[in-house]
Order: sequence, then structure tokens, then C-alpha cells
Amino acid sequence: MAELASGLIDVFADTPLSGNPLAVVEGADALPDDTLRRIAGEFNQAETTFLLKSTRADWKLRSFTANGSEIFGAGHNALGAWLWLAEHGALGSLDAPKTFQQEIGTDVLPITLEARAGRIHGRMKQSPLKLSPPLDEVGPLAEALAVPVADVLTHPAPRVASTGAGHLLVRVRDALTVDRARPMSDKLLSVLAAAGAEGCYVYAFDPAAPRTAYARFFNPTVGLWEDAATGTAAGPLCAYLGSENLLAEDKTLVVEQGVHMGRRSLLHVRLTPEPELSGSGVVVLRGLLTVT
Repeated sequence: MAELASGLIDVFADTPLSGNPLAVVEGADALPDDTLRRIAGEFNQAETTFLLKSTRADWKLRSFTANGSEIFGAGHNALGAWLWLAEHGALGSLDAPKTFQQEIGTDVLPITLEARAGRIHGRMKQSPLKLSPPLDEVGPLAEALAVPVADVLTHPAPRVASTGAGHLLVRVRDALTVDRARPMSDKLLSVLAAAGAEGCYVYAFDPAAPRTAYARFFNPTVGLWEDAATGTAAGPLCAYLGSENLLAEDKTLVVEQGVHMGRRSLLHVRLTPEPELSGSGVVVLRGLLTVT
């Protein structure tokens, strides 16, 4: 029988019970993948991240959704794990910015943490942007999202973008259209499979206010219907808009997400030139997980 340090942290949040909750587990290095998946199912959160020993970085991170699907990329799954470590004092003094290395899948990516006004703040680089060709037609996509075809905008065109995980980025007319989306699982799965995408990021963006976007994220391919904050989608969205010269001069973007779920989250991204995602979080639960 083993007892593993674990907990919950609300990521991209300044107050408890907002943002995107993440389960974090330490010390599971000797456990088989099947047990890791069962633990993720036990927590039943959007994602559970395991902090493991690494020969390539300071920590190795593996993340699973509640249905046992392993996900990659540096989003709330990674940021939350590091914030959790920092809040427990496992990273030493952070009065000055300190950079660490994280192993996620085949990538080793930096993350910088520092204390600001009594709260730990993190920022981390994602991989360079990779773009797939735009969708040939938007009719099936609009049908899958249950929105009028005319409300799916084509500047910039819907396409799969990745800075660690490939998601279909879909600009719609306005925030009301984002909230009206009612995806049909089977049809959206078909669109995502054809596009070679993991999830679908539906967003509204006003070129007259190029520093903000409003979004919702759907990922039925890994059993995650809607996510309150998705760093692996906000990063490529910022990079994609930047590649289309739609960002402000400072190359920053704030994505508001989770409002429709009652868990408002703010994701800050800037191009450096790779996307750099930043935010803070609130630890809401600490404890021991017993595993036989």
C-alpha cells in the first residue's frame, strides 16, 4: 500500500472554485499506466497530472483525462502542477524568477515561476506553431456546432493549429454565437477526425480589440466535453492570430474561457516568438491518496 501526496488546484484563477480544476499526484513513478488511468478516473477531473522523476528535466509530467486518455502539450495540466509544487515549497524561494525544465511527451520545455503579491505566478513556453491546411468547407463544421453557416467566419479560416496538441480553431461571429454553440458529439467527432484534430476551440475575436478573445473548448476525442481553460488551445490561437497579423503590436492575447460553465478563466498568452502562456492558481485541496 502506498500513500501519495495529492491535491486539487484551480488553475487560471485568483479565487477558489473558479478557473479550471486540476488534480495533481506526486510519487507515482512505480505505478503502471493502468493504475494512473484509474486514479485519473477516481478524481474525475478534466485532467489529472502525475509528477514523475526525469532524466531529461527537473520533472516529468504525464496527464490523463477522466476516461484515461493521455494528453500532451503545456496547458493548465502543466502550469497547475508547477504552481502546486511551488505552493508546497518544493521549488525553494521564488522571490526572484526561477526557471525549471519540464518533460512532457517528447518535449522538454521551460517554465518560469515567481512570487507576486503573495501568489505564485507561472509562465511557460510552448512549441512553435504548426498549421494544417484550412478546412475545405465549413458546412459540416457549422452543423456539428449547431450554428448557422454564416456565423462561422473564414478570416482567419478554420484550421488545425498546434503548439503541442492539435486543435481545430473556429472563429464565429461574436461571443453570443460562442455561447449558443451546442455541439453534437457524433458529428463533431467526424469533423475532428477528418481534420486530424484533438479538440475544437470556438472563439470570437474583434480585430478592433486585438488583445482579447472569448472562447469555449470541446474535446470529445478524449472524453472531455467542455473545458474551462485550455492552454494548449489558447497558445496556438494566439500564434495563429499573430501569423495572420491580427494581434496588437505587443503580440499579446487574453482569452476569456469557462464563462458558460460558471468557471470564468483568463489565459494570458504572448508571442516570444513561441507562445508563452501565463497565469496563477489557487490550491483548494491537499491530502494523501492511498493506492494498493
